[in-house]
Amino acid sequence: MCLATIAGVLPLGGCYYMQAISGHTQLMNQRRPMIEVIEDPASSEGLRERLRLVYEARQFSVRELGLPDNDSYRSYADLGRDYVVWNVFAAPEFSLKPKQWCYLVAGCVAYRGYFSRQDAVEEAEDLRSDGFDVSLGGVSAYSTLGKFADPVLNTMMHWSNADLVATLFHELAHQELYVKGDTQFNESFASAVSDIGLERWFVSRGNLAALEEYRATNRLRHELLQLVQAAKSELARLYASDLEDDEKRRRKRERLDALSADAASLFADAGLDRSPLAAPLNNARLVSLGLYEGWIPAFRALYVECGERLECFYDRARDVAELPVNERTARLELLSEQDAEPEQVADSL
Repeated sequence: MCLATIAGVLPLGGCYYMQAISGHTQLMNQRRPMIEVIEDPASSEGLRERLRLVYEARQFSVRELGLPDNDSYRSYADLGRDYVVWNVFAAPEFSLKPKQWCYLVAGCVAYRGYFSRQDAVEEAEDLRSDGFDVSLGGVSAYSTLGKFADPVLNTMMHWSNADLVATLFHELAHQELYVKGDTQFNESFASAVSDIGLERWFVSRGNLAALEEYRATNRLRHELLQLVQAAKSELARLYASDLEDDEKRRRKRERLDALSADAASLFADAGLDRSPLAAPLNNARLVSLGLYEGWIPAFRALYVECGERLECFYDRARDVAELPVNERTARLELLSEQDAEPEQVADSL
């Protein structure tokens, strides 16, 4: 849910540079102060209600979560479209290591973001023609890591209250801690902060029914990730084998279809019609999911180690971030083994 800071997503030249500058400038020019939109009689009551919620959550993010107190998410922009950017993920046909794109400030990241869907589609087609597995998806939230005063967008207004508040916390967490060149660390840290923040938000408002619903969603997400991790482990062994490519291709498709079916059954058992892993799956889709979720158990364990004190949690996360990449990964793997259940954390708030 984060497009890296515009200063960081701009390579040294070319069309990508121009579309990023143009898209970001257009977005920033459409901002209005949030309070102005709330007080404007021309604003719909529904919009005013959602923005009041965002305003309260923004105050909460500073007061209770210790997240940055700046001008980010204190304005509103209506872009007149469903998504702010479209992200392209890619991975080789027989690898779960994502393709990296490297930028000036953000370092190397595992996706490429476009303000135009057509530009994203063309990039995806080029990557497919080069033999990559590709995943393309619209992104509703936007972050420049605090380099600019990011607005709340109309693309976020159709979400549930919980998703809206969680995304606000997620994007602000990127401003609290960001490791150049480590997408999985950054997205997992921000997702963990949004989880913790949303739990505290529900408790502060006495909304225990919403808290229990959120816990159920977290349990479902945890079960889904277990299915994904099992499939990724099997696929990694397959890709490293000496089998002929045609046989690898056949077994890959069987395993991905099985994962899709397992995910559909999991969501059906939970009373949900739609699984996020509908067929056909590919390596890029698995990579994109793991980047946002993969280290959440590690950060949960770190939070518990800190006695659920956020200042300590942020400091410990920074300590991990400063490790060399191999040591960082080893530390996160060790922490993941200490994974705390979401309800255990929330019960003590």
